[in-house]
Amino acid sequence: MTDPMTAIAELPGVADAVHDARTAADRLLGHRAMRRHGPEVSAESLLRGARASAVLEGASITLERIRADPGADPRVQGALRISAELGRLRDTWRHAPRQVLARLHVLGAADLAAPDALGRPRSGAPAADPLGLGEAPAPAEAAGRLAALSELVTARGGAPALVVAAVVHAELAAVRPFGTADGLVARAAMRLVLLDLGLDPKSAIAPEVGHLELGAGYPDALRGYLSGGAAGVAGWVRHCADAVVAGARESLAVCEALTRG
Repeated sequence: MTDPMTAIAELPGVADAVHDARTAADRLLGHRAMRRHGPEVSAESLLRGARASAVLEGASITLERIRADPGADPRVQGALRISAELGRLRDTWRHAPRQVLARLHVLGAADLAAPDALGRPRSGAPAADPLGLGEAPAPAEAAGRLAALSELVTARGGAPALVVAAVVHAELAAVRPFGTADGLVARAAMRLVLLDLGLDPKSAIAPEVGHLELGAGYPDALRGYLSGGAAGVAGWVRHCADAVVAGARESLAVCEALTRG
């Protein structure tokens, strides 16, 4: 049986998108600042990514404010908790992605959901929809799609990292398996795939910043994916490539600043 992600990689325009993302990642990872200041660049990328993801979830906070005092907004706090633990989840993701997704939800929704709902698939309550994607699938369908996605991830087929990351992100955003903080979980999972599959082995790229920078293009591209057509799916992968390119550019600016001292 053909790996669905490999089939997506063959859609028109996807190979160019993969190439663009790889080129941007290689340019960043090859910067001289990454040799001396790699941990600092990664830490800054995680901070900027957390801020962008929280804003996409509906929070209102600047980067300057989050440095000084992130405040009590549960979306900001959740995004920061996720960013602090992301690297430690890499090995578990490889063989138990559902366990990692549950952990991401516990971190992201600790102040948004009831304690007994943390890390558990939603049942009857409607799923939050900060991106305006429309009604989420029924809980039974959501559970089935989550199980299928987990199987695809653990199968570790030959699709490029960008394609796998894009599909993981889109499926989680579409299914909204937990009902709260699903956007935080989806964006973190995308970043985790890029880390795990080697496109961004130092977690120096902030694709969340790219999604935010692209404005309405982010939910629009997700809706295209949700339409189920090949053009919409390919458009979503191209959007994710643009987000990676923008996130890499953001970190290149950090590298330049560190180089200048």
